[in-house]
Amino acid sequence: MLRVVERLGRWPEKSFTSFFTAEGDECKRLISEKQPGFAIISLGLYLELRAEHHLIPLAQPRINGSNTERIRVVVQQGRYKSLEDLKGKSLGGTVLAEPEFVARIVFAGKYDPASFFVLKPSKHAIRALRALDKGELDAVILNGQQFAALGSLNLSHPIETIFTSEEIPLMGVVANDRTGSAADRARFARALEGLCADGEGKKLCQLFGVESFATVDPVVFEPMVELWEGGK
Repeated sequence: MLRVVERLGRWPEKSFTSFFTAEGDECKRLISEKQPGFAIISLGLYLELRAEHHLIPLAQPRINGSNTERIRVVVQQGRYKSLEDLKGKSLGGTVLAEPEFVARIVFAGKYDPASFFVLKPSKHAIRALRALDKGELDAVILNGQQFAALGSLNLSHPIETIFTSEEIPLMGVVANDRTGSAADRARFARALEGLCADGEGKKLCQLFGVESFATVDPVVFEPMVELWEGGK
């Protein structure tokens, strides 16, 4: 991806270096140690790290025609009617990798997942859904992309939604406003806007289900910041 962004932004090749991790704690360590100018992180990590590391939203992805999503809790049809029915029951899913995000943003401070449910985090949504189908889990929490893909799964039991969050803006790329210039941030954002229309970049976007990137006004995330700060 970096080589494509460099080309689109007219930077010399290998102007940027990168590091990758799918683990939240490792991501926090790397951001603290490396102080990157740009990062692709989750909304939960942005909210947690924004003040300490001077992070500002730079670009949002568009996925399934939208730059927002809703998080849902699904169950086998007819088993439970509401979240209240799930008290003390098992809840699985990849979204549980960030329990504070679930508590403060998804549930808007109304439920503490760690004490309300028996949490069963998973690295793969499909495994959690198959466990739900077998009756090994009582419920699964899904992000927007995962919920949209439900129709492609061959599950034995019908699934229904018993909780849907408010709209949550998708997080894409953030910038550290202390380690680079405003001009470089604007340049990087313009390169991202052209990424999914580029021949090589389009393949990368399709791999992650991203239709396009657009420069975003940080104000879009202010309601999320307020929810996050209110949950402290």
